[in-house]
Amino acid sequence: MNKLENLWAGWRVEYLSETKGEGLVGNSGKTLFSLIDESQLPDEETFVIEKRMLTMVLLNAYPYTSGHLLVVPRRPVKTLGELEEEENQSLWKMVTDATVVLQDVFSPEGMNIGLNQGQAAGAGVPNHLHVHLVPRWSGDTNFTTVTANTRVMPESLIDTWTRIREAWPKSNEKN
Repeated sequence: MNKLENLWAGWRVEYLSETKGEGLVGNSGKTLFSLIDESQLPDEETFVIEKRMLTMVLLNAYPYTSGHLLVVPRRPVKTLGELEEEENQSLWKMVTDATVVLQDVFSPEGMNIGLNQGQAAGAGVPNHLHVHLVPRWSGDTNFTTVTANTRVMPESLIDTWTRIREAWPKSNEKN
């Protein structure tokens, strides 16, 4: 019988402790995504690609690969079941749009699309549901992250943000 081995991602502990494991930042009682949404900072500093009336898409500041995006309902909810019908439609429309753009910009061989609902499922911001979109290529994973606490990213976050932002469709649809 094979023995189960554990791989550790110790770099996440700093982020999780900053957000108190709930995705709430400091004493504000607001989620990280709410603070980004409400900030007056330029999009290139918050890595926001687009904001629509009910959802937004942004580059993950701690990406697994280049192009790792997060699609977030602008109203913080913990579960898919808490979304209003319009928010649900907007969320999945934004996921579809982001998938098309990532395919155009990065030409990945595959894509992981998913969400971790709740802290026990691995959600880093469990009080604010979000969908991960991670472009993937054959052989793109290795043990560098685990053994050297390092990820090999082929370009800077701002360069990735710029490429995606420039490819994002210009649309009047803001749902």
